[in-house]
Amino acid sequence: MKVVIGTRGSRLALWQTDHIGRLLKEKHGLEYEKKRIKTTGDKITDVPLAKIGGKGLFVKELDDAVLDGRVDFAVHSMKDVPVDLPEGLVIAAVPEREETNDALISKYTLDELPKGAVVGTSSLRRIAQMKNHRPDIVVKDLRGNVDTRLRKLQEGQYDAIIMAKAGLKRLGFEGHIKETLPIEIFTPTVGQGAIAVVAREDSELIELLGSINHGATMKQVTAERSLLRGVGGGCQIPLGAESKLADGAVHLRGVMLSQDGKRKITAEARGSDPDRVGREVAEKLLSLGGQELLESISL
Repeated sequence: MKVVIGTRGSRLALWQTDHIGRLLKEKHGLEYEKKRIKTTGDKITDVPLAKIGGKGLFVKELDDAVLDGRVDFAVHSMKDVPVDLPEGLVIAAVPEREETNDALISKYTLDELPKGAVVGTSSLRRIAQMKNHRPDIVVKDLRGNVDTRLRKLQEGQYDAIIMAKAGLKRLGFEGHIKETLPIEIFTPTVGQGAIAVVAREDSELIELLGSINHGATMKQVTAERSLLRGVGGGCQIPLGAESKLADGAVHLRGVMLSQDGKRKITAEARGSDPDRVGREVAEKLLSLGGQELLESISL
């Protein structure tokens, strides 16, 4: 049997798709081919993501291809997947996630960065977290795939860049990392380090795809995505989530920041129902001042 997998064309997207393909081949002897599809996020590279819609920019065209049958299923970075999928689609599998930390690529560590140093990132979350921890740093927008970002750093356009450690490890760029950033300061985005396999809910492949699902990771990202849904579901507010699983229970810590980084709100919850845990953390954040932060958003 051979399946067609929808994917973006970046090196990281292709690695993730091959990873899913290999898992299915090892378990079930499935053959696969990749169908590359360009998304809106790939086409618009000169505007900050939050200004053009944020969530869904890197998945919509792929999801459309799943729905109309051009591909059997699609592989996404979980952090790019909106909390509400198009009708008829489900997250069929989430394999074991990679490390969730952010990483600093520079000749400096975070604390060694000189005053006025220029740090590149396209993430509102990372911008706010940097402003909160090092308000003396200049943060400039940085878009592009992993190779493009590293090239711009090497050209001297930035003194440092911040990226997800997971993507760097997957592409063999771990040697470029100067420092793994502390989760307490740079709490990762919802779903960071996880891969989502999205299929039609009536697909005959649902059971087969479920065999590569990692239960602990699915519980963690379910809690994180429930938190995201509870605070509004988009990426226009700097939001971080850290989840751990112990004795069958999910422990979730959520962080909301003002866009200028001056305000930081933290809340936690623990329980056996991931969705409920996420909702509880969202409610706590909103009651502690998160609602005011949402109302103050300006893009």
